[in-house]
Amino acid sequence: MTAIAKGPAQQYADSRKLAARSRLNRKYTLSAIPWFEWVAQQLLFQKNDSVLDVGSGSGWFWTASANVLPEGLALTLVDSSAGMIDEAMQHCRKMPLASIECRIGDALALPFGDDCFDKVLAMHMLYHVSDPAVGIREMFRVLKPGGWLAVTTNDTANKRELHELTAAFDGAASDPAAAIFGYDTARHLMYNRFGNVDLRRYPAHMRITNPDDVFVALTSYPPGDQANDAQLAAFRKTIEGAFRSGNGVLEVRIETGLFLSQKRVEASNNRS
Repeated sequence: MTAIAKGPAQQYADSRKLAARSRLNRKYTLSAIPWFEWVAQQLLFQKNDSVLDVGSGSGWFWTASANVLPEGLALTLVDSSAGMIDEAMQHCRKMPLASIECRIGDALALPFGDDCFDKVLAMHMLYHVSDPAVGIREMFRVLKPGGWLAVTTNDTANKRELHELTAAFDGAASDPAAAIFGYDTARHLMYNRFGNVDLRRYPAHMRITNPDDVFVALTSYPPGDQANDAQLAAFRKTIEGAFRSGNGVLEVRIETGLFLSQKRVEASNNRS
């Protein structure tokens, strides 16, 4: 299961595989506020902010949180996948934005000058890059002095009850993304670059009632999407056993957080 954090070109050529996992989250996550709206509220966007979304995917964050965003944002979306960028433009071009630009680009070499953006977002994507520290350095570089970087990621306990099921095809028992870029790594790298960091945990959990939804989601990425028939059959039995043990319900802990760092004015020339 560690391969979820690898091979993004195949996983994210378009949004179909990601959608299988997103459906599970949307359908069964219990929280007072949806994830995207919660993140948007934490960021306190201001009218006329210039905003960069690195690894934007198909732009779901922006359309899902549109009702809590101010009008007049100057939005720039960057992703390494042309398919995702095409989808993002289709999703976001009808929003009340001052401007929108969608570009194919590398998070480790952002195609922008220094001090360009009021806010930069990197949502659940830094575990995909070869060197997260370089990615954070690049985001620091393109932020204006006084601007904010917002990074989301998971901790190792995130959805452990789901990850433990993948033993049927030798999957990891904890969130593989968090093994690469979890809470401790995010806190360390952002503090080293910015000199400040604040973690805000999303208050939510999952209560799953349909085993088929678990099967579809966990076979949407490696090693599940590469499993043979015998492994898939064993996986179904494992899932069914977990639901029997829970009297038809699988309770899942969510440990997902938002890290915020501000680029201090006096630090604007410290990009080494």
